[in-house]
Amino acid sequence: MTTTAFRARLFGAAAVALLGAFAPLAASAQDAKPAAAAPQADPAHVWDLTTLFKTEADWEAERKAIAAEVPKLAALKGTLGKDAASMRAALDAISAVRQRMERLSVYASTQFSTDARDTKAQERSNLVRQLGADIGSAVAWLSPEIQAIGDAKVESFIKADKGLAKHAFALRDAIREKPHTLSQDTEAALAAVGPAMYNAGTTNQLLTSSDIDWPSVKLPDGKEVKLNQIGYSRLRDDPDRAVRKMAFDTFWKKYAQYTNTNGSLLSNRIQAGVAMAKLRNYKSAVGASLAQNDIPEEVYRTLVAEANKALPTLHRYLKLRQRLLNLPDLHYYDIYPTLVSIDRKFGIEEAKALTLASTKPLGPEYGQMLEDALKGRWMHVYPAEGKRPGAYQTSVYGVHPFVFLNHQDTFDSVSTFTHEWGHGLHTKLADKNQPFETADYSLFVAEVASTVNEMLLADHMVENARSKEEQVFYLGHLLDTLRGTFFRQTMFAEFELATHDAMERGEALSGKKMTEIYCDLLKRYHGDAQGVMKIDPAYCAEWQMVSHFYRPFYVYQYATSIAAAAYFADQVEKGGEKARENYLDVLRAGGSVYPYQLLKQRGVDLATPVPYQALIKRMNDTMDQIEKLLDKKA
Repeated sequence: MTTTAFRARLFGAAAVALLGAFAPLAASAQDAKPAAAAPQADPAHVWDLTTLFKTEADWEAERKAIAAEVPKLAALKGTLGKDAASMRAALDAISAVRQRMERLSVYASTQFSTDARDTKAQERSNLVRQLGADIGSAVAWLSPEIQAIGDAKVESFIKADKGLAKHAFALRDAIREKPHTLSQDTEAALAAVGPAMYNAGTTNQLLTSSDIDWPSVKLPDGKEVKLNQIGYSRLRDDPDRAVRKMAFDTFWKKYAQYTNTNGSLLSNRIQAGVAMAKLRNYKSAVGASLAQNDIPEEVYRTLVAEANKALPTLHRYLKLRQRLLNLPDLHYYDIYPTLVSIDRKFGIEEAKALTLASTKPLGPEYGQMLEDALKGRWMHVYPAEGKRPGAYQTSVYGVHPFVFLNHQDTFDSVSTFTHEWGHGLHTKLADKNQPFETADYSLFVAEVASTVNEMLLADHMVENARSKEEQVFYLGHLLDTLRGTFFRQTMFAEFELATHDAMERGEALSGKKMTEIYCDLLKRYHGDAQGVMKIDPAYCAEWQMVSHFYRPFYVYQYATSIAAAAYFADQVEKGGEKARENYLDVLRAGGSVYPYQLLKQRGVDLATPVPYQALIKRMNDTMDQIEKLLDKKA
């Protein structure tokens, strides 16, 4: 359903190379959910990219102009340690190119997202990746040189020149990373090969979106549906159980034919991460990933442990799902249908109105910024042929956020809408309160902003429900969000941990092996052995569809974020202005504080069981509410 594309904190060489290495990945707090294609009839529903470049020719001219700056960046080598003014001049020059690259990259990635079939868009994305690699090589000397200058001298420069204040966080971060920074030549080489090392995800996306010859199935009404990702998404929550089973059986049978290919692609991506972690003297790939933002590994391990302890709550939810759907038993193809249906459409204008209404507890500044944003052509709203599934937000500093949607007039679409604008307002608040150099926020806090909005929306809808049936519907939707965001994403995180750990132990990874690992997790999480839900082994090919696995150790942040979001939403709704400002200060901070410490300072320590246990309590309380309503109806 949702994902977010973010500006990377591009101070080191490898990070610069990664600016163009990833188009925004479709994934979700639950799942990327494709939609039936629909025309973008109203220009107001299509984003205006001329705020970035008037024409494609202008984009190409800027690409060439940035390329001409690359030798100048390389020539700055050796100047940082002369004096504070020289350090500031060099860092300002690098920062200026980074900002220009951000604009170049977002223009390319947004076009690719709206039509993956467009070969020109594919070429622009490839050109951005290559230019990012060239810049990375050109500034590969940067972190090693800062580290060689030393902590004391760097601090004296920061004190001597106020212009270095905006670079202070990154300078200190470079010093922190000294044990894991390689020689200048090695850093340059790694930056140069970055696009090749991390391109498996793009190949997987092209394979599944463009190249696989997906089968068609005939529905009971005689209509035929092509069972690609769009068709599967439409049918997997069909009210007819036989249709759902047919969709699952056909779709995953087709995917299973590509197990070897997708196994090779994902294995290559895992291998790249493991190799990089070893090169940089980390104990593990997960440790290397978390260390980039100074996040303790205990956060990841505690999350997985607490989710496993709470599996009885997940199993309770699944039994409630069986009761609400009035099923004799429960299979994996029963996981997606809406728990309760209501006869109500939610158009894009209503999504705007509900988001504005539900976020009122966030105060007048937030509300005005959101209202102003929704007046602009900042969104690509409806599905279209060639458009990728899912949703995301991306942005350019000094311009505005761009929100990518596949709106379908459902309440799910409203939830996605408010989620993505949570990211959008996070970006707006960070950009308003931080310079470019510290406006970028970590993924670790990004999903907090979006999920707080979802929590506020859920509470608003329950409070304003017109009937008991609507109350159950909105409570059920919240339950599905909690299930999908906490348990499902933690299951994904455990899969990533298991596959990386296996490779680090020297075990061979293959598509078959990944299917076995994933199948064991599916069965454990969904209570197959306890008779809660039957997992058909054919459906264990599902790991092949999770595009976020090509961005390792990303999805766990959905689960940690919903735990933090539950805390902040509760505080905002009950705690008044002080609690609201405590939360908004998290958004205003951008990337000026390490994300784990930022949340801890504001009341949430995600390295402890407390926030996860509080989230599980909220889930149990929600089920209590539903069961009381059901018993009253009886």
